[in-house]
Amino acid sequence: MTSVRRILLMAALLAAPATAEPLPPELATRIDEMMQDQASINNWPGIAWGIVKRGEGLVHAGHSGIADVASDRKVAADTRFRIASMTKAFTALTIHELAAEGNIRLDDPVVKYVPEMAGWGDALTITDLVHHMAGFVTDDPWGDRQTPLPEAEFTAFLKAGVPFTRAPGLTHEYSNLGYAILGRIIRNVTGQPFEAEIARRRFQPLGMGATTFNLADVPQGQLATGWRWEDQQWKREPDMGPGTFGAMGGVITTVPDYARWIDHLLSAWPAAAPGTAEPKSRATVRSLARGEGSPRRINRPGNANVPTCMVAVVYGGGLRVGDDCQLGRVAFHGGGYPGYGSHMVFAPDSGWGVFVFANHTYANTTGVAWAALTAIKEAGLMKADIVPLSPALARLVDPMHRIFTSGDVNSASANLAVNFLMDRDAAHRTADIAAIKAKSGPCPNPPGVRALGALEGEYLWHCKGGTLIAHALLAPTPTPQIQALDWDFKPDRR
Repeated sequence: MTSVRRILLMAALLAAPATAEPLPPELATRIDEMMQDQASINNWPGIAWGIVKRGEGLVHAGHSGIADVASDRKVAADTRFRIASMTKAFTALTIHELAAEGNIRLDDPVVKYVPEMAGWGDALTITDLVHHMAGFVTDDPWGDRQTPLPEAEFTAFLKAGVPFTRAPGLTHEYSNLGYAILGRIIRNVTGQPFEAEIARRRFQPLGMGATTFNLADVPQGQLATGWRWEDQQWKREPDMGPGTFGAMGGVITTVPDYARWIDHLLSAWPAAAPGTAEPKSRATVRSLARGEGSPRRINRPGNANVPTCMVAVVYGGGLRVGDDCQLGRVAFHGGGYPGYGSHMVFAPDSGWGVFVFANHTYANTTGVAWAALTAIKEAGLMKADIVPLSPALARLVDPMHRIFTSGDVNSASANLAVNFLMDRDAAHRTADIAAIKAKSGPCPNPPGVRALGALEGEYLWHCKGGTLIAHALLAPTPTPQIQALDWDFKPDRR
């Protein structure tokens, strides 16, 4: 076996997923108490929640409180909640799949598929709608009340024209109307109601048999009815049936069903290594995390211990995508509705997600969802995905060790890119190695490799005094060549 093959095999064994560990009981109890406390503090009738780990699905779930105030019926494991705008990711993925299949182009003008918008919506593209960049005014909560709008009335509404609050393509402006129009595009392109097409592509393959757009499909006694607290009493919110605006917020689901959806999203990460085949559908799911427009800063929800932490956010496809100071890359979205509030957040690079449902008008479940995911992180369970070691990085183990032990970069000159000695000459690089050797002491064995990408990695030596790290960036050349190399040393803590 060649040294490169041996190194790649060892890296593959180290990267192989370990047998899953259940959520530790003390952590599960802590999260359950968080959820119940928030429901009590905020006077939510009922609440349900789920924790998802990639490849394992629902690893923990809970529920508490009242599903129906009038009858005092309790929330159960299979109680169905409306999830409002968390519907948008189902709609966006269907649009992205139609594009991946060649049925539409995301940069197509909307009027190509919705001709009743001609004359006033000619400048709009499908991607403007997906990313809330159409210039429509923010329409919460107006859009929620439009859920049951019939097709004929929606057609007349679009023909009459819609005013803009700003120029299309300029900035993010959240629009339920935009996602209702995406539902119309799905209908016109596929020849099926958007509800049926989304169910065919999403609910049925994932086994989400309790998930629907239609209240009439919910068996008696299984719906968490919607309520608001007003005048020191609970008041029932009116139920809204299916209609054209359901594409922005009409889904009704359960904790076990929605966990399958979160696991499906998480399953698209990590991406396959460059040059490795993977199903096109995985890349299509990941495309939901590609944002549009300028990032916006928001206060980080869910952890009072870091009140100054900000999250830079862009809007992808039915998902907000951000870089969090503790959790790293996150995708998230809320759902506010008359009688309901929900939130979901997941960390694609470590494979964990949390979601929360409540049956109170615009219940702000955001903070407790983020707090639960943060608790999982703090418990040490959220391990970042290991980047596969590429042959290019593996081939440089011996040359890197030769450079270090000899102290002469020219000892591996064939592995140096044309810029390498132009940026810093051999004499100065020799001095750099001598200085780092003085700190590290002897490092007799070849280094291990930690891949940061197929062409970027860290070579790590276990030395007498600690760990020596060489950060290497390779050039985009047919054979592996080093274009940049930086040294660092971390002494052992004694």
